[in-house]
Amino acid sequence: MSEPSTDTAATTAGQPQSYEAAAARVEEIIRRLDSGEASLDETLALVSEGKTLIELCATQLAAVGDALEELRLDELVSRLEHEASG
Repeated sequence: MSEPSTDTAATTAGQPQSYEAAAARVEEIIRRLDSGEASLDETLALVSEGKTLIELCATQLAAVGDALEELRLDELVSRLEHEASG
C-alpha cells in the first residue's frame, strides 16, 4: 500500500495539484496515520507531504477569497457609479 503514496508524493512534488486532489490526498494521509500501521519513516514522510498539501490548499483558498473580494469591490464600484450617474 506504500507504493501509491510514493507515486502521489512524486506528483505532489513535481506539479501543483488541484485543490480537490490535494484535499483528497490529505484525507488519505490522515486515514493512514490514524490506522497506526505506518512505520516511523512513513509517518514522517506522510506528515511532510500532508503539510505541503495543506499549505497548497490554504494558498488556493486564499486566492479564491481574494478574487471574490475583488469581484465584490468591482460590483460595489459599478453600483456606486450607476447611482452617481442616475
